[in-house]
Formats: sequence, structure tokens, C-alpha cells
Amino acid sequence: MLDDLDKREWLLTNGLGSFASGTVTDIRTRTYHGWFFAALKPPLDRSLLLSHLEASLELFDRTIPLGTNYWGTGEIEPSGYKLLRHFNINPVPTWEWGDADWRLTRRLLMPHETNRLLIQYCYNGAKPAILRLRLLIADRDFHRQQKQAPSLKFIEMLGVQQVCLQADNGDMGVPWHLRWTRGEYKQDAVWYWNYSLKEETARGLDDKEDLYSPGYLSVVMEPGDTVTLETRVGFPESYQDYLTDETFDKAVSVEQQRLLGIGDKELLKACDQFIVYHQYTNSPTIMAGYHWFDDWGRDALIALPGLLLVPKRYDLAKQILNTFGNHCRYGLIANHLPIADGEALYNSVDVSFWWIETLGLYLEATHDWEFLALQYPVVQQIYKAYIGGTRYNIHVDSTDGLVSWDNQSVPLTWMDAVVDGRPVTPRRGKPVEVNALWYSVLCWASRWTEILSELPNLPNIDYKKQRRLAKQSRRYAMQAESVKISLQKYWNSNLGYLYDTIEPDDRRNSQIRPNAVLALSFAHCGFTQLQGQQILEVARTRLLTPYGLRSLDPLDPDYIGKYAGNQQQRDYAYHQGTVWCWLIGSFIRAWQRFHPNEPLRFSFSPLLEHFTSQACINSISEIFDGDEPYTPRGAIAQAKSVAEVMGSLYKRHL
Repeated sequence: MLDDLDKREWLLTNGLGSFASGTVTDIRTRTYHGWFFAALKPPLDRSLLLSHLEASLELFDRTIPLGTNYWGTGEIEPSGYKLLRHFNINPVPTWEWGDADWRLTRRLLMPHETNRLLIQYCYNGAKPAILRLRLLIADRDFHRQQKQAPSLKFIEMLGVQQVCLQADNGDMGVPWHLRWTRGEYKQDAVWYWNYSLKEETARGLDDKEDLYSPGYLSVVMEPGDTVTLETRVGFPESYQDYLTDETFDKAVSVEQQRLLGIGDKELLKACDQFIVYHQYTNSPTIMAGYHWFDDWGRDALIALPGLLLVPKRYDLAKQILNTFGNHCRYGLIANHLPIADGEALYNSVDVSFWWIETLGLYLEATHDWEFLALQYPVVQQIYKAYIGGTRYNIHVDSTDGLVSWDNQSVPLTWMDAVVDGRPVTPRRGKPVEVNALWYSVLCWASRWTEILSELPNLPNIDYKKQRRLAKQSRRYAMQAESVKISLQKYWNSNLGYLYDTIEPDDRRNSQIRPNAVLALSFAHCGFTQLQGQQILEVARTRLLTPYGLRSLDPLDPDYIGKYAGNQQQRDYAYHQGTVWCWLIGSFIRAWQRFHPNEPLRFSFSPLLEHFTSQACINSISEIFDGDEPYTPRGAIAQAKSVAEVMGSLYKRHL
């Protein structure tokens, strides 16, 4: 019976890191399914407060339960999904249940940059009905399930057409409140035990949850009647706007007007879901993906061009680049911004280079040379740290000018899965895409110092400094040429491909991975036309799928074609054959560079169908199985995936 359910998912975000999510048929299959996950320290510290409202409709001759729950006993009860007639994601998630003599519609909306959720029900039928809405609530971290315990209690404070709730588990939980336009609320405390979360079962994780219900709301509905509800974080405030049924439509209108300023394409709207406010830095940032990712530096910088430069949201792009530039330590750009008084994470070999590459793309689009002048000291700090050596034994090898690193316990590239404390794909030494980026960084530095040496009236740039910059430009150019020569050490003439890594003992790793394609895709490329064409041909036949590039050649003995099983099994497969959607952008850029007059025989139809009608509707999954049918896996909405498809499809049309 479970296979008959529509398990497609939906996602609402609010620009603060809060989200609401579930399945089309309302059955909760993930720990991350619920209507109100509030980011208490935006965009992090996400907590589930309102799981859902369990709805039933009482007609004169029968009671109709509209919910759908999967229980630990294996039962689906009630089975309201059988009465679901229609679901639509636009302009807001909308469900319609019905039978011969009645219809009930529900809509959900998270207004932008406010920690609240709006819910609206509309009834149409031959006769009046009573709509009962039972609250199912929690107070838990979004990664964990709630379990009933003697120590866990919920304090309930009733007001006029509102109820305020707060957990008490020894420490006081998050206060929040629910209010409504009409209806009578009845306190009726009860626990519901043993909800089963089937996606977590499949992932080998904890898969049972208990939810608390403090009571229910009863609303007498005449045909055509509407009831609107709102949840907010915090205690009720006297100055809150009066809640009416028009509140929902006004909020929809405000959101539509806001999105019109971004563009009318659904991909553009999908891009916007990842742009969030960061409370600690007081600036925007980019969430790597939903449901479970944070604002990782590498992901943010890879995604930024597609999310923000393509739709010309330059001011946001500038702010994000400035934020990450402000978090440069030891010559490393933060791979995770700090929260509260915590330290940022500086655990990558390549994020600093991604920052420079993305800064270059921003400057090419805007010619904002004043911003370059302000950021150039960060570029210098990165350069000096890599030349002199920094954390994790990251340094430029004086013998060939290539960047190397050596740390056995920490993976520093994007292939960063760890099992039992050991990296699955260590890639110590000189990863090919890191050094291809290093070459591009040197080319950018040469170009920028030349520009700064010539333009007048730039901040922090005087005549003496301009003369020094002109000399630095020539040194950067000479170093870039030296690195370009050394990049030939990666050429594997037997395969017509690039070695993936030159290891610390100078051995070459000849596995066919997509990092060679990445090496061809940066703004400056150090490989020849013939090499590029040969690399792309190997990648096209071995790695390319309708949804992106495999992370490893299927003929490799280490290849794993299905990303499934428990945490350990999935982590082993993560970069050992799993398809990564975001890599399609790199492949297309490389193809356009090395085959400028030959169209790429690649159809975006499967990806667009995935976007509109599979997995998370109106978003793109993080990864897919390497084997057919390329089942979508991982995060249901991934910033890099959306960004690279966005850039590939619309770069020339916006």
C-alpha cells in the first residue's frame, strides 16, 4: 500500500533558514517533514515546533479523516490520501480533498524573513460541516526525533483565539503561538506514539517519532467559509497585526511581488530558496541544500554564479563575497561561517580558490573595481599563505609550483566523505581540480594587479602601490605560465585523460573521475585544445548521465552504482559512482570551450521533468544513483544543482 502513495515532496522556505516540508499525500516519511521548522539563530538552530494539523471533516451523517499517517505497526491510518483530488505547488502548496458532495482546500505559506507560517482552509459543500484541526507539536532539533518522556512537558497558555505553547524538559523550550480567525479551541492533551518515518528506515537511521497534541480547534464551516491560522515564534505581542482571512491572500500577493523582482521562471524562484540571512554576520549567505545542510563555503561559492550572477542580483552576490572574504584566516576562506561566539571552520584546500574564481566572475559581470581594490588584500593573504604554507600542510611545492597538502585524517576537497574516521577518497597530495583552480587564481591575480595599477582613485591604492602592483602583475603571469607547464604532469596519454591526484610520494591516481572536467571549466584553463577534447570524450562516454556526471567510472573496481543503505554504505558510495547534478554545468562550460562550433548532444528534458514533477517539486536533488534508472537521492533541494542547471539553461537568455 505504501508504494501507492505519492511520495513527491514540497518545500517552503522563508529566507531565514526556517522551512516547511512534506509529501504530496501528507504522509511524513522523514525526520525533516513538518510544517514549522524555525531557525532560532538564522539560518541555523532549526527546531520543529508544529509538525502538522490533523484534519477531519464532520458532515451530518459521517466523519471524514483527511490525514495520512504511517505507523510503526506497518499500518497507514487514517488514509485521507484516497480523498486527495488535486495538489499544486504554485503559487503556494495547495491541496484539495473531496467527494461527491464536498471539497476542502488547504494552503500553506511562509512569509519572507519572518519566523511564521500561514495556513488556510476553505470549505465548499452541499451542507455545513465541522472542521476539526488537531495540533501535533514538538520541540526538537531538526536532526532528531521526539520521544515521549516523563520529563518532557508542554506548557499551554490560552488566549482569545490563540494558544501559546512552550516545552519544559528541565530547561524551558522555544515559546511559540498559534492563532486563528474563527473556531473554538478545546484542550485535550494526548500523545501519539510510534509514527514511522520510512525514508529514515531506508537510510538506516532512527525512524520512529512521538508527537504531542495539546488540543484541537473546531470550526463550523458553511459552504464557502474560510479559516486562517498563523504560527509565530515567541510569545504573542500586543502590536501584532489583526489576523483575518484576507491576511493570507495579502501575504501571497506580497510574496509574488517580491518574486517578480527576481524573475518569472520557476528556476529563478527555486534559486531564491537558498538565499538566507545570517544572524551572526548580519549579511546574506547561501544554504547548501534542504533539508539538512548548512551554509557551507564551498557550496555557496560554487552556487553563487548561477543563483545570483545569472539573474543579475549583483548586490547580494557582492555582500556574500564580502562576508566570506571577511572570514579568511591562515589564508583559508571559511568553509562554514561562525555562529554566536563559535569559530568558523577552515577545513578545505580549495575554498579560498573558489572564492577568488567567483570573485573574478562577479568582477567580469560588474567591473566593480572599487570592490576589487577592497578585496585585493584578501587575495594577497591567500597567495602568501599558500606560498609560505598553512594548515594541514597546505603549501606550494617549490619544485613544480603546484599546490599540495598532506593530512591523513581530514579530507579537504569536495570529495569529503569519511567512514570510521577515515576519508573514503583521501586525495592527498596534488588534486587536479585544485591545481587547475590555482592556475586560474594566478591568471586572475595577474589581470587584477594590472587593472589596479592603471585605474585612478581606487580605495587604498596610491601611486607608489600602483607601481608595485604593475611588477606583481608580471610576477603572477610568469608564475601562472610555470604552473601551466606543470599541469602537464596530470596528462595520462594512455587514457587520454587527466590523473585525478598526484600523491605525496609522486604516484599518479589514474581513476576516471569528474575532477578532470572541473579542471577544464574554470575561467582560465591550462590544458590544450586536443587534450580538452580527448578528456571530454572520455567523460562523455564514461561519466555523463541525463542528470549529471558520475563521480567514478562504472568500469572501476571501486564503483558503487547505487547510493543506498545505512549511513556507512551511503558514505562509501557518495563519491564512488554517485551522480552529482552540479557537475553538468562544468561539463557544459568545458564543452563550449573546446567544441565552440559543435552543439552538445545533451537533453535537459530529464532534468527539467525531475524539476517539475519528481522528488522535490520545483527543485533539484543533490545526487542520483550512478546506475539506471538514476534514482534521485540525498538532499531533495541542492543549491549547486539548481544553480548549475540555471546557469546552463538561462545564462544567455536573461
